Amino acid sequence: MSSPSIQRFDHLEFYVGNAKQAARFYSSRFGFVNTAYRGLETGSREVASYVMEQGNIRFILSSGLKAGHVVSQGVMRHGDHAAVIGLEVLDAAAAYDITTSRGAIGAIEPTEAEDSYGVFRYAAIHAYGDILIKFVDRSDYAGGFAPGFALCESMQFNRSGAGLKAIDHIVGNVELGQLEQWVQFFAKTMGFEMLVHFDDQAISTEYSALTSSVMQDSTGTIKFPINEPANGKRKSQIEEFLEFNQGAGIQHIALATDDIIETVSQLQKSGVEFLQVPATYYDNLEQRVGKIDEPIDELARLGILVDRDREGYLLQIFTQTLQDRPTLFFEIIQRRKARGFGEGNFKSLFEAIEREQALRGNL
Repeated sequence: MSSPSIQRFDHLEFYVGNAKQAARFYSSRFGFVNTAYRGLETGSREVASYVMEQGNIRFILSSGLKAGHVVSQGVMRHGDHAAVIGLEVLDAAAAYDITTSRGAIGAIEPTEAEDSYGVFRYAAIHAYGDILIKFVDRSDYAGGFAPGFALCESMQFNRSGAGLKAIDHIVGNVELGQLEQWVQFFAKTMGFEMLVHFDDQAISTEYSALTSSVMQDSTGTIKFPINEPANGKRKSQIEEFLEFNQGAGIQHIALATDDIIETVSQLQKSGVEFLQVPATYYDNLEQRVGKIDEPIDELARLGILVDRDREGYLLQIFTQTLQDRPTLFFEIIQRRKARGFGEGNFKSLFEAIEREQALRGNL
C-alpha cells in the first residue's frame, strides 16, 4: 500500500487565547526560543503566530485577531489546545490525494505559498475532533518556517533550552465507541500499523478505566496513541477531558530528552508543575524493573517513573495540565532502547491523575 511518504513531525500548532503571553510561558517555563512571527506588523490581519523551537521540536502558538476567525472559535470551544499536527512529507499534494482517495475528509486542498526563499507547499485533512493533520513539503523552500513569517533575532541563539529534543508521540482522546473507527482511519488512509493495544484490564484503577491503541507509520517515527473511556465506578480522566474539551482532541504530547534528570530539574526550577506519585513507588524499584543507570534517590526526588520492556527501559514524568481546563498536558520521556509507553506505570499514573481530579471535584 502506498503511503503519504511521511518524513518526520514538522510542527504542532496550538490555538491559544493570547499567543504573545503563551510564547513567554513556553520560553520561560520550557526553554523554547521564538524563531519566527506573523501578525499585524507582518501584514497578517487575521491571526498572530509565534514559532517556538527547541531541539527538533517546533511549536506554533496562534491567536485569532477577530472573534469569527477559526482559531478564535476553536479557543472558545476547546480552550487553549493543540489543533494542527504538521507532518513533513515528500509531496503534500500526493499525500492529500492518497489519504482523501481512501476516505479522509479534506480540510485544505494542496496549496502553494511563495516568497524570495522558494515555494512552500501544504495541504490538510480532518482527524478526530477538530484536529487537522497538515502535510508540509519543504523540498523547494529554503526560508524559515513559512512564507508570511518574519524571522526573529533570537534565531541566532542556542536552542538547547531544557534539553528537549523531539516529539516522541502525540496522544488523542476520543468518545466511547469511537476508538476502532480512528484505528481504521489511520490504517486505511495513512497506511499506519497498530503497534500495541491496551484493554481496560491493563489500564484501570479502583474507580475508572480506559482502552488504548497505538498507531504508527511504517518507519516508527510517527506514533499516535488513541484512548477511549471504559466503564468504571466514577468519571475517568478521558471522560473529564472530553467534557471540558467539548469533544475529542489531543490529550498530551510526549517530548523526548537524552537526560531526563537534568531536563526535569531545569523544568522544575523554572516553575513547571508535575504530577506526583507516592514515595512508596520507589520501594524495591530495581526488583520490579531491573538494573538501571540512574540514581533512584534522584528519580524519587523528581518524581520520575521507570518501566521496562523487551528492548530496554524508559523513564517518564507528566506535567499537570497547562491551562485551567483539565485537558492538555506534556509528558517528558527518555528512552533507554525501550519502545513501549510505560505500561507498568499506568496504574500509578492514573491514580495520580485521579487525585488531581478529586481536587477539581471531577472524580
